[in-house]
Amino acid sequence: MPGRVLMVQGTASHVGKSVLVSALCRIFRQDGFRVAPFKAQNMSNNSYVTRDGGEIGRAQAVQAQAAGVETQVEMNPILLKPETDQRSQVVLMGRPYTSARTMDYFELKSQLWESVHTSLDVLRDQYDIVVIEGAGSPAEINLKATEIVNMRVALYANAPVLLCGDIDRGGVFASLVGTLELLEPEEREIIKGFVINKFRGDINLLTDGLTWLEDRTGIPVIGVVSHYRDIHIPEEDSVALDLPVRVKGNAVLDIAVIQIPHISNFDDFDPLAQESGVTLRYVDSPRDIGRPDLIILPGTKTTIPDLAWMDRQGLTQAVLEAHGNGSALIGICGGYQMLGKEVRDPDGVESTQAQISGLGLLPMTTIFAGSKETHRVTGKVALNTGLLASAKGLPVQGYEIHMGRTAVEGVGAPFAIDDRSDLPVTQDNALDGSLDSSGWVMGTYIHGLFHNGGLRRALLQALARRKGVTLPPTDDVAGIDGEFDKLADWVRGSLNMDLIYQMSGLARDFDSVGSGR
Repeated sequence: MPGRVLMVQGTASHVGKSVLVSALCRIFRQDGFRVAPFKAQNMSNNSYVTRDGGEIGRAQAVQAQAAGVETQVEMNPILLKPETDQRSQVVLMGRPYTSARTMDYFELKSQLWESVHTSLDVLRDQYDIVVIEGAGSPAEINLKATEIVNMRVALYANAPVLLCGDIDRGGVFASLVGTLELLEPEEREIIKGFVINKFRGDINLLTDGLTWLEDRTGIPVIGVVSHYRDIHIPEEDSVALDLPVRVKGNAVLDIAVIQIPHISNFDDFDPLAQESGVTLRYVDSPRDIGRPDLIILPGTKTTIPDLAWMDRQGLTQAVLEAHGNGSALIGICGGYQMLGKEVRDPDGVESTQAQISGLGLLPMTTIFAGSKETHRVTGKVALNTGLLASAKGLPVQGYEIHMGRTAVEGVGAPFAIDDRSDLPVTQDNALDGSLDSSGWVMGTYIHGLFHNGGLRRALLQALARRKGVTLPPTDDVAGIDGEFDKLADWVRGSLNMDLIYQMSGLARDFDSVGSGR
């Protein structure tokens, strides 16, 4: 018998669907079920590499981590990685499929649907329950005829749907009722409950509204999830960058991340935001750079256009001036490519612009190729100078996602690779990255670098010694697994889990824990 299904849809983007799915995955896992996440189509430059080298949305990787299972491409069969406002790279079943304009993609959807429902079928055969995430809103009238991520998935799987609304933005009752009004009768039939998310204040002030909503629609409110603090789960979309400055404790180090237009995998920097004594800033203007202790050039889906944007904004010159005044620099993936002498794209792999000069701080040139490198990597720090003083030999793990091939001339490689998933480590690929002769400019293709606690702390200590300051002691943090448990406890106490078990059809052989409101 196929596994059960439960779907979370929203009245809009950013209402909290991804985090709610993560919470439900952890709750079902805690209750002894084999659970997996699923999202038919995700649009994000935040991606993750599976064990076999496939590429999926980072949000589904986080949800799989909450579920305690290994990621697989079936969890996110279609990933759209925006290249411009009108064009995206289509990643199908973990591999680059095509680059399509928006209108062209609509024509592809009939071909892609088979991968969607086949992937869901595979997961249902492997797990007790699959928690499905929708995208945006199911009531986008202009997209409804070709959508393959919301109601088409729910109807195919006969999935009970929780409709989630964000009360923090205002208008939650209008958005919930309005969404219902725009659905077809058979679609309204499978909406089995409402979840009101991100509530602040006294729940008693909401009671009349909840009663009205249930009377008006005949659909129960499954729960009200209050806005939480001090639970640190990676954010899916760049809406997380709307908070431009993050400070923990009394800051002694200032780190600036350049917020380029097509920033990717910005969750690379989440661990820095959780370090005591660190200010983490995202800047998109030269006047905001100042003189930070460290500037980070992040990953990007489109290196040449984003570097051209930096040139036009005056950010390239501002970064060079800050470096001349003592700021250290780290480039990750596309940011690493920017640190070199030149980036070339003769075949138009990522851009119509064939060439651009880099910052010239590392002696290297990058040329884009048609094939994408996607690997998990493990290794160790190979050098012990500058940023890496006292770090040599520390373990490193992360993942690579890039189409550029970088030729480095005569500088040290900061990382020695011991294992690269689905690709043998040879003399040609056993080293990663570049560290200049001063030790204070470093580039790497490894995403997830700062998630390595020993290396992260060594980097920060090197910056602190250079500045002549002392970092506060490291906090005792629960780690990501502990954060998922805290999230599950928070959400379990807010939702009527008895109703959720009833609608999903899962048997429960123990007393209910938490009954929502």
